[in-house]
Amino acid sequence: MAQLVKLQNYISRYEKDIFHYPGQFSRMKKEKWEKTLNQWEADRLHSELDKPEQQEPEPSRWRSMFSRKGKQEEEWKTENDIVEIPPTKERLKRNFLDRLIPFQLKWASSTVSQTSFLDRTFLQDQTLKYFLQRFPDTYLFMYEPVFNVKNSVIEGDIVLIQPQGIEIINLVEYPSADVILASEERVWEINMQGKNERILSPMISLRRTEQIIKSTLDLHQLDFPIQKTVLSRINKISFEREPFHTRLVDKKEHENWLLQHRQEVSPLKHKQLIVCKALLNQCQTVAVRRREWEENDGSQPL
Repeated sequence: MAQLVKLQNYISRYEKDIFHYPGQFSRMKKEKWEKTLNQWEADRLHSELDKPEQQEPEPSRWRSMFSRKGKQEEEWKTENDIVEIPPTKERLKRNFLDRLIPFQLKWASSTVSQTSFLDRTFLQDQTLKYFLQRFPDTYLFMYEPVFNVKNSVIEGDIVLIQPQGIEIINLVEYPSADVILASEERVWEINMQGKNERILSPMISLRRTEQIIKSTLDLHQLDFPIQKTVLSRINKISFEREPFHTRLVDKKEHENWLLQHRQEVSPLKHKQLIVCKALLNQCQTVAVRRREWEENDGSQPL
């Protein structure tokens, strides 16, 4: 599960300590999954043995699998608690990953002392869910980051900071379109039932985000590969010549592209974290102090 290190211009735990939270998230996720799986297997066994006292699983036991009691530990829970034993291990895993999304959103919109006003629609954002759930833990994910550039702010594309490099992704999807016609011009076309409509080339946004990232890395004297990708999971992309240093991934190529990422076995890299820190420092953050900290004299850590 990719880690959401930046969500638009919300405050993030990761921007406070990028060298701590990625490792902590992976450890907590692994520990919670093992406990959840063990509890599921135990309840399945009791159910199969048909013991009267075990015919109905206790909802509180499943809720407790997503709660950690401790001074500095987080609660892994959502508004909708599991009240029935998932019938399969695959369903259990999907439920587990779904319950991690609110937890990730909490980390991506608050710190101990500050918080941003989270738009609740992110809880149902299917694009966000796709990128979080389909990629490895070692992928640090920036979703629509807002960059500070001189005296202005610029919205960026999706950014995946991988152990071996950065991938900038522009998602271009039109459910009613047959084909996306790519070109080297400022406009592309989409074919909808035999009629062509014009859209702004996603290359413009990709190049703008790439330039911001390159400038940031140059400022910190960091050398890290950058790949640009136009992604369409539901459309065919037709082109005569693939843009320079840009990969066009359509519905035919999507599964192979995704598989390449999912097979990534490299652990988190120190340089990857340094690169992520530099980019996070370049992002805009809008937050307020938590109510319980408003009267703090400033002696407490963020």
